[in-house]
Amino acid sequence: MTKEIELKDRIIVALDVDQREKAQAVVKACESHIGFFKVGLQLFMADYFNTVDWILDRGHKVMLDLKFFDIPETVKLAVEQVNDRGVSLATIHGNDPIIRAAIEVRGDLKLLAVTVLTSFGEEDMRSMGMTGTIAELVMFRARRALELGCDGVVASGLEAQALRTELGSRLLIVTPGIRPGPNVKTDDDQIRVVTAGEAVRSGADHVVVGRPITRAKDPIQVIESMQAEIVGQK
Repeated sequence: MTKEIELKDRIIVALDVDQREKAQAVVKACESHIGFFKVGLQLFMADYFNTVDWILDRGHKVMLDLKFFDIPETVKLAVEQVNDRGVSLATIHGNDPIIRAAIEVRGDLKLLAVTVLTSFGEEDMRSMGMTGTIAELVMFRARRALELGCDGVVASGLEAQALRTELGSRLLIVTPGIRPGPNVKTDDDQIRVVTAGEAVRSGADHVVVGRPITRAKDPIQVIESMQAEIVGQK
């Protein structure tokens, strides 16, 4: 493992739902084993900070995943709205002016720059006329984010090992696109996927898991299985 992080905080459960009641049900179903939850754009638009505050009041941590991407002044004002809310992690897009603006007002909040979405593949790069590989693009953006003062990045487990080797332990790596079992092609919108154990072994500090847990008949069984994989990577 890359850092001393409590096992209950290694997995960040993504509350990708459209109602406060659904989010609360997921938290209650998982909180015996999980202490970190992600609030994304869908839930935030439905409930603003209400669910965030509710999670924090229960003693858990929150990753606010809104991926701020706007003119620098607007991003700066948005980050100021998150400060002093008790949120542990917040995401911004890895654009130089955006990063500079966000860092200027972040307070105690840890900022994560999004490198390349895990739903984005090599074919997407080619269709957009981009040169190089996704791994090269992720490394470039991560290196720049760290230079500008970001606390960490959001990157897939396929790039985590290279990031850790190249950029060292100071970089916080949060990895989405986690799926249980063998790393095989999925039938959902995630392309660059790995297991929880593979991600942590490669250098990820936290893994973000949504549907494999939230849609499971037995969420705790899935969580325990993933935690066992993570512990096995020590």
